[in-house]
Amino acid sequence: MTAGWPTTPRNQHDQPIRVLIADDHALFRRGLRTVLELDGDIVVVAEADNGTVAVERAEAVVPDIVLMDVRMPGCGGIEACLAIKERVPSARIVMLTMSDEESDLFEAVRAGANGYVLKDVPGDEIAAGIRAVQSGDSLISPSMASKLLAEFAHMIRRETEIVGSHLPKLTEREIEVLGLVARGLGNREIGKKLFISENTVKNHVRNILEKLQLHTRMEAAMYAVRKNLIVPPTGG
Repeated sequence: MTAGWPTTPRNQHDQPIRVLIADDHALFRRGLRTVLELDGDIVVVAEADNGTVAVERAEAVVPDIVLMDVRMPGCGGIEACLAIKERVPSARIVMLTMSDEESDLFEAVRAGANGYVLKDVPGDEIAAGIRAVQSGDSLISPSMASKLLAEFAHMIRRETEIVGSHLPKLTEREIEVLGLVARGLGNREIGKKLFISENTVKNHVRNILEKLQLHTRMEAAMYAVRKNLIVPPTGG
C-alpha cells in the first residue's frame, strides 16, 4: 500500500496503460483525459457517466485501470467496483473522488478497490499513481491514509486473539512478505530486501491473498496490522 505519491518508473512495456474514466461530470472527465493522454504511457480507452455504464464499458474494453468516482447517479462507484472485480478481474480500480468520508473509504477497500485518491491531486501525480497501481501497488491519498491508520488502531484494540494464532497456513517467508506489504513496500523493494526476484514476490503476494481470502494488497496490509506483523525498518 502506497500512502502518498509514488516515484514509479515510467512504463517499461511497449503497450500503454489502458484507462477507463467513470465520473458523472463531463468537464472533469474531459480534463482528466487531456492530462492523462499527455503522458506517453497512458491512453484513455473509454468513459462512463455512471456505475452501470462503467461496468458495461469495462466488460467491453477490458481496461488495465478504472478511475471511478464513488458517488454517481444510479449505480455508484462502490457497487460498480464490486461488479467490475467480478466480471473483469484483471482490471485494477482506483476510486477518484471528492469524498473524504471514512465510510466511503472503508466500503471501497471492502469492495476490492486498489486505491482511493482525492480529486485535489494534480493530474501528473494521478498518472504516476496509475503506473504504481499497474505495477501491483495500492494507492491512497495521504489524508485518507491517516484515517486508515486510525481504523487499524481501532481494530488492534478490538483484537483479542494471540498474535499469529489464526494465521491460516502462511509460510515463514509469506509472513515476511506480508509484513513488508503492510509497510507500503512495492514488489521490487520487497524483493531487494529479501534477496528474491520480483516475480517470486508477486507469487508470494498472490498466495497470501488466496490463503487469507482477501482481494487486494490494501486488505492484506490491514490484516497484517491487526496481527502485528509489520516488519520494522532496518538500516541500509
